[in-house]
Parts: sequence; C-alpha cells; structure tokens
Amino acid sequence: MPEKNTEATEQTDSAEGADLAESKDAQAPTEPRDDVVTTRHTLSLGDRELVYTARTGRIVLRKEVLKDGAFDGHKPKAEVFLTSYTLDDADPSSRPVTFAFNGGPGASSIWLHMGLLGPRRAVSGDVDNPEPPPYRLVDNAETLLAHSDLVFIDPVSTGYSRAVEGEKPKDYHGFTPDVETVGELIRLWTSRHERWLSPKFLAGESYGTVRASALAAHLQDRHGLYLNGLLLISSVLDLGTVFFTEGNDLPYSLYVPTYAAIAHYHGKHGDRPLEEVVAEAEEFASRDLPWALQRGARLSAEERADVVAKLARLTGLSESYVDLVNLRIEHVRFFTELLRDKGLTTGRMDGRFTTWEPDGGREHMSDDASISRIIGAYSAAFNHYVRSELGYANDLPYEILSLDVNREWSYSDFEGRSVSVVKDLSAAMRANPHLKVHVACGYYDGATPHFAAEHVLAQLQIPDELRANIETAYYPAGHMMYVHEPSRVQQSRDLAEFVARSSNR
Repeated sequence: MPEKNTEATEQTDSAEGADLAESKDAQAPTEPRDDVVTTRHTLSLGDRELVYTARTGRIVLRKEVLKDGAFDGHKPKAEVFLTSYTLDDADPSSRPVTFAFNGGPGASSIWLHMGLLGPRRAVSGDVDNPEPPPYRLVDNAETLLAHSDLVFIDPVSTGYSRAVEGEKPKDYHGFTPDVETVGELIRLWTSRHERWLSPKFLAGESYGTVRASALAAHLQDRHGLYLNGLLLISSVLDLGTVFFTEGNDLPYSLYVPTYAAIAHYHGKHGDRPLEEVVAEAEEFASRDLPWALQRGARLSAEERADVVAKLARLTGLSESYVDLVNLRIEHVRFFTELLRDKGLTTGRMDGRFTTWEPDGGREHMSDDASISRIIGAYSAAFNHYVRSELGYANDLPYEILSLDVNREWSYSDFEGRSVSVVKDLSAAMRANPHLKVHVACGYYDGATPHFAAEHVLAQLQIPDELRANIETAYYPAGHMMYVHEPSRVQQSRDLAEFVARSSNR
C-alpha cells in the first residue's frame, strides 16, 4: 500500500483557491468553502517509485451574477468533489494531465478511478471468480499515473458533489449545464495549478463520452483550452444508435454483433472463433438486416424466412421468437430471453454475467448481474479509501450511481432530434487538427455496442486526413472492460501508449 502523509485541510489562498471572507452578519448562513485535503504517497512499481500528491475534496464553483444590469458578485452555485493525483517534482510543461469521469447520467467517477486509472484499485473479481465481501483494495501497478497526472470529477449530485444551499439540483441535471459545470471545474483546476501548457486529455466512459466530446468543443470555444486527446471508453456519441424508440430501426441492426458475441460466450456458436462470429454478424447487420427492416411487409415469405433464420442463428434465439418480435430484438428483451430455458438472464453492462431469474415469464430481467455483482466491491473500497488513505471525511452518502438523476436528466437542447455530439466532436477536430481520439470497446457490452460506436465514428464531419487521428481498441469484456483482468492490463497499456503518442512533448 502507498505510504501516506496527511496534511491539514487547505484553507489558504493556495492551489485549491482562496477562502471566502466571513459574513459580516453573524446570523447569516456561512458561505460554502473549499474543503480540499492534501496527502502525499509513494507507490512502488517494480524498479520505479511514484512519489505523488493527492488532493481530495469539494471545490466551490461560482457564477457571475448581474442584478438589474449591474454586477452583483460571484455567487456560489455548486460544490464539486474531485480527487487529483500529481507526480511530485515533475515538469508541468511536459507532464500530461487527464481529467476523468464516468457517465450514467448520474454516475460518479468511482468506476474509472477505482477500476482502471487510479493508483489504488478495487478488487471485484470477475465472472468466474467473484470477490466475496468484505472485499479488498490493492495497488494498481498499471495506473495511468505513471504516465499522466489524474483528476477524477464527480458531476453535481454524484459522489459528494452537491448544489449549494438555495440552488436547485435539477438545474444541473441536463446536457448543457453539465458540460458548463464540468468545463468550469477543468478551467479552474488548470488555472490554479498552472497547467495551461501541459498536455491535456479527457477520459470519459459511457455517457462520459458524450460529455467529453461536447467538452472538447466547449473548452475550445469558451476558454480557448485545446486538448491533446480524448479517451472514449465504451463510447456512445449518438444516443439514437442505442435508444430503441418507435420509428428508429437503427439500434435493431447495430446491436446484432453484440448479441452474437454474447451468444458465442454462452456456447451458442460451438467452437467457432469469436472474431469470425462477430464479423459475420457485422456483415449481416450492415446489409441484409437493414434492408429487410425497411422493406417491412414488402418482404416475400421466402425472404422473410431467410432473414429470420439467419438472425436467430446469430443471436442464439429461436426462430419463433425472432419472428414474433418482427425481426426487431430489443436489448433488455435479449438479455432476458437468451438463457430463459436455464432460468437465467445475462447482464446488460457485461453479457458474460448471468443471474437467476425468479419469474421465468418476465419480458424484462429483474436484475443486471454485471452491476450487482461488482458494485459492492467498488463501494467498500472507495468509502474506506477516501477516509483512511486520502484523509477526507464527509457524512454525506457517496452517490455511486443516482437513478433519480438519470430519470430527470434533461435533453431539452435536442428537442425533436437525436441526442448527438457528432457535430461537437467534428467541430473540435476540425478546429484542432492535432486532437487525437482513442475509442475503447468491449465485445460483450450490451449498453454501448461496439458496432454502434463504429457507425457513429464513420459519420464524423471531418476531412479524410483527420480520420488517422482516430484509433479503436477491442476487448473480450463488457462495458467496464477492466473487470476482466487480461483486458484491464491490455487496456492500461493501450491508454498509456496513446497518451505518450499524443502529448507532443
């Protein structure tokens, strides 16, 4: 375990900002203040030691307020929780920094923090070797900290982040306010730590890839802050590719290669190689299935029977089921149906996981085992780690994944059209032709399928010469591909190499 040296909470005009002046009115409520705690650590990596500083706590974000056209001060609006790791005695001009967050919407950064990138990681086990409680926390020998400083951000209402007294949390639960709030925190941290000349990266997972792509454009346009690269993990840049809505047939095709991969994992394709099965499914999902779906009732009986047979064979479902759902296999239905004869359902986040279904007649599974089997390990690890090793205490519950936030998330900016950041990422890449993009996909990811990510990348509005700035990586794992140990090790290596190549130092 890294050595730890805890210092007092920072309350001066230092790296995390100046304290607020005390109210002149003793009866007035106390304004919020930064409560960042600094600790110092050493991590042994074979023949190398990382000596680094961790800063953990909440930063008060403020907004400029005008009243009747006159400036009325900088008013606090939110307290955003972060954990940063900076290597001691490193040259800031050459040392990269990576800002990381997860998605949801409504998810904290615990997954990337404690699963893949941070210097300490939770041990959750995997499908075949689940870790029993009370769980473990171990050094992460593959931490990205060996190659980049790290800043993990919890958006408002996740982790320990909250709106301040008098502010409505819902005002921050939407596409634009989320981008503006996270963008302001990135600007503030970059300025306070004098890192404007450092190579800068954003790492987002799931909805975090939507946030990261929008931020790339926002940071350029609003602050002139240009990035070196985006690390898009389990990417979804157009929600129309994964939302099964009436009149939108696109997901029914784009999910088929993922269905085929999950069916392969559960023995529905014999001894055929995974890559061969996925390639066949991708070809079918590119040509025959979209054609059949748009033909509808114009398909002949023979044509329809051929499509039904092939779709059933690829997905591992029965021909009668495929026919009954009119060739349109919705994803949660698939996870519920694939192993129904065994009384099991598969995971959505990771189709390798299974659990018992108490109601064999359900249309939608009652539990996602790929979340419920690992979340306990992450919760225990972080709640221990933040207090005992990072020295930060807060009696609020650490919100790992808020379903309330997810349910009320606003996409009002996209009324009447698909939620997409294709335009944002395209504009960012055209304005900054040095911006590199790394996209990581899990074959068994039933939340953000790899073929949907490929489809969206092909729609980016960029010149051909910029397509070389995009690279993709694939892993035999799910949405949090780092749960699978071989994938975690390989992905850590892939991300480190991407950051090194893209830093221009």
